[in-house]
This record gives sequence, structure tokens and C-alpha cells, in this order.
Amino acid sequence: MARSLARVVGRDCKIDLIIDDIRDELRGRPYELVSVAGGWQHRTRKNFAETIRAAIGAPGDGKALSQTEALILACIAYYQPINRTELSSFFGKEVSRDTIARLRGLEFIAAGPRSPQPGAPYTYVTTKAFLSHFGLETLRDLPDMEMLEEAGLLSKDKMLAGEFPVLASDEADQLEADRDEDDHVT
Repeated sequence: MARSLARVVGRDCKIDLIIDDIRDELRGRPYELVSVAGGWQHRTRKNFAETIRAAIGAPGDGKALSQTEALILACIAYYQPINRTELSSFFGKEVSRDTIARLRGLEFIAAGPRSPQPGAPYTYVTTKAFLSHFGLETLRDLPDMEMLEEAGLLSKDKMLAGEFPVLASDEADQLEADRDEDDHVT
């Protein structure tokens, strides 16, 4: 891929400058170029997604998670590698194989290294598809759990009770706009 790109743009070309030019060109349009999972993704801006889906008659992406699936995925993301028994201990109830299978089917998680526990159970880790779907470059981009807990926005007890902080759509749009502005400040 790098060789093919070098043939098109030249070996001395700075890819970062090309990316910046493309991002500037896309400013104010319904699409954006985002650094995700170690690469670049050209995608629809979140605030335009529903309108575009409705206009073309397309269903959602089929990756909507139930509250339980979201909790388990969040737990795997923060505590990976983690096995199903450890997940069950965290939640105080059995984590279903079906839930794990669904998250694997969505390619959000994959088998990690075997656990050193008796029986060497599989552990689970998040994937590049997880990073891409949630717009993360790396796992370091996950919100810092300690800061969320200190701010009173997240706690294990609240997670287990199914309480998630939810932004109103106008707040979410403003956060997205602020992020876009931060990305373009030089």
C-alpha cells in the first residue's frame, strides 16, 4: 500500500500534509476524514448519518447493542484481557455465551491469550473493528475511568445498575463540533 501511494503522490510528499488538505476540503460537508485504529477512515459525520440513511432508505448498521452488551463490551475494553468467569464475577451473575458470541459476531471482540487460571480459559480483547466503530485511534482514547468516577459520571455500581450518562442530542452535536474545531486549530 505504501509503495502504491508513493507512486501516486511521490516519495518526498508528506502524507500528513495531504491528509490536512483533504480534511480542510471536507470541512462543512457531511463527510470527514478521521484517524481511526491506526489508519484513516472517510466517513459520514454523525450529525448527518440519520438524514442520509433516511434519504437512501437504508437501515441502521445492525450494530446496535443492548444495554447488557454495551456494559460487557465496556468492561472488556477497560479490563482486557478478561475471561467470561471474570466478567461474571464483575457483574455478579453469569455472562451468557450468546452475548459473547454476538460481540464476537459483530467483530468488536476476539479471543485473547489463554488465562493462566485452571483450565486455561480464553480471554477476550477488543479489535480494530471496535476501535473503528467507536471512532478511537487506540485504547488510550477511551475516557479515563478514574476521571469519570471522580467526576461522578461513572461508577461500577452505576454501571451494574444500568445507569449510563447520556447526552442530549444538541450537547452531543456541540461536543462533535468542538472536536472538529480542535482538530483544525493550527
